[in-house]
Parts: sequence; C-alpha cells; structure tokens
Amino acid sequence: MQVEDTAAAARVREPAMTDVARLAGVSHQTVSRVLNGHPNVREQTRLRVRAAIAELGYRPNRAARTLVTGRSQQIGVVAQNSTLYGPTSMLAAFELAAAAQGFAVSVRRVRVLDRSSIAAAVEHHRDQRVAGIVVIAPTASADEALAEIPADVPLVAVDGDPGRGGALVTVDQEEGAFAATRHLLEAGHQTVWHISGPSDWFDAAGRARGWRRALQEAGAEIPPVSSADWSAASGYRAGQMLARMPDVTAVFAANDHLALGAIRALAERGRRVPRDVSIVGFDDVPEAEFFSPPLTTMRPDFDGVATETLSLLLARIEGESGPSLRTLNPTLIPRESVAAPRD
Repeated sequence: MQVEDTAAAARVREPAMTDVARLAGVSHQTVSRVLNGHPNVREQTRLRVRAAIAELGYRPNRAARTLVTGRSQQIGVVAQNSTLYGPTSMLAAFELAAAAQGFAVSVRRVRVLDRSSIAAAVEHHRDQRVAGIVVIAPTASADEALAEIPADVPLVAVDGDPGRGGALVTVDQEEGAFAATRHLLEAGHQTVWHISGPSDWFDAAGRARGWRRALQEAGAEIPPVSSADWSAASGYRAGQMLARMPDVTAVFAANDHLALGAIRALAERGRRVPRDVSIVGFDDVPEAEFFSPPLTTMRPDFDGVATETLSLLLARIEGESGPSLRTLNPTLIPRESVAAPRD
C-alpha cells in the first residue's frame, strides 16, 4: 500500500529523490550513489533504484546537485578537431557511457594538440566547473601538455603514452599489431611489410613495436617501414612502392584506410589481394567488410575504453590519485584479405 501511495503522490507533483528511495526500499543516499555512478553499490540494488526512477519518471535536479556537491554533472572532454575514425569513435562511445550514468559531456575541440591549445581547453572546462576532464591525447605534443595540468584536476587521458604515469586508458596497440603480424606469419608468409602511421602518434609507435616484435620472435627478416599518415591516399603511395617489389607477399597496415589505399595500388600493378599479397588493417571501420576483398583487421574495444575511462574518472573525482593504467586488447576480425603465399 505504501508503494502505491508513493507512486500516486509522485504523479501529482514532480517526483523527488525521497520518492525514488521509498519505492526502491533504500536510503536517499543510496539513490544518490546510483545516480553518481558510485562503484560501491550492489548490482541488485542498482537495478531496483533504476526501476524506481523509470516508474516515477524521476529527473535529477542538476542545479540543486551542483549547489550541494560544488560541481556540475558535466564532464569536459578535450579532443582534436578531426574526422579520424579512432578518436571520433572513442568520443562517441564515451558520450554514451557518460549519459548512462547521468552525466552530460561538453567537448572542447582544438585545431592542434599542443601545450597552449590543451591548456586553454582545460581552463575553459575548469571555468565551467565540470566534475572532471578527459583528454584524448594520441600524440606526443598532447602528452607533454598533460604534464603541466595541475594535479588537483580530476583528469584521465585516453590513448596517451603508457609510460608517462597518471591516469590513462588505452587500447593495447602493441599487442594488436603483434596479433595481426602473427596472423600473417601463421598463414605461411616469410615476413610482413609494414605501412606505419605518423611517427608522433602513440598508436602508430605501438603498432610498429608490435609488428617488429612478432617478426623478431618468429626469426623473420624485418623489412624497412613504409612511413605514411592515416589517409588512404598515403596508403596508396606506399602501396605503389610495395607493388613494384615481387618479394612482398604480406602487409600489415597501421589502419584500415592505409590498407584500402594499398589494395588499390596493388591492383593497378596487377597484384591481387589475397592471391598475390595478403593484407591486414587496424580499426575495423564500418566499411572494412565491404572492401574488395573484405578486409581482415583488428577491432579496438571502443565501448570498453569508454567504460573504463568513465570508471577511472569517477574514482579521480572521489579523490583517488597516483598512476593508473588500464589497457584493453583489440580483437582479430578474420575476413578474406589473407591467404597462404602462392609458392
């Protein structure tokens, strides 16, 4: 009867946190912890509170919560103004994860990831009294800028330098590249050529390390790296060079767009994938399965990175400090661009 009375009263007026607490049979402090994504709540209790929120149509009073906590229910993100698949996918996944925990996301985009741009973006978010800040920091210059941010700012970096310290969540680029290269070697290729990404990106450096380590462990020859940026056009230029070399039978491209460009260049020289050359990419862009042939690639766990980033940021907001590194392994997605060498 009390539960029915609670629901009926809440329908007459705007439901309050106390109504949710009564309906769920918990304290209002527990409701607050669920709304703030606090980890120390049993899953059964969390589900009961969420069900009560849905039944009552309760909406948290963000203004009141800001007055109580001294911070908003908003998270600031600093990201480069870019259309590259990896960073944009990471950002989209993080926005969804934050929204599921009741946080809005404010994105400050910068033209270049240098010290002054990142410092200005962080100060903007601090002026807005955000709860915490996430910096998508895939380049060396961005990582250097993080060292100058005050230690009392709750901050997590994504895709930064795993050796820097601080709070960082990243895909294990080296292990992903190692798996991609090993997949080509296990298909019977004597060695694997590599089209790399930009030298100042941690993703590119990690993938080059993984490629090199796989060849070293297999006792295979290590060919020279074909340096590129992340575009299909630069993959095409690298592919033109590789297509003229008859001993090239396997290529690991640092992302799928590089692989796409290389496939086009190989085809123009009459070298078909995978009959003459096998190729593996990285990222599993939505178009990868529609390449000709469908591309074997490594799929990063963007949703997992987003969830871990939010979890680590909430811990920082609660006062945890010290270095914290969380890495997630990508998954090999076998398709039709790898085959055994013809001879």
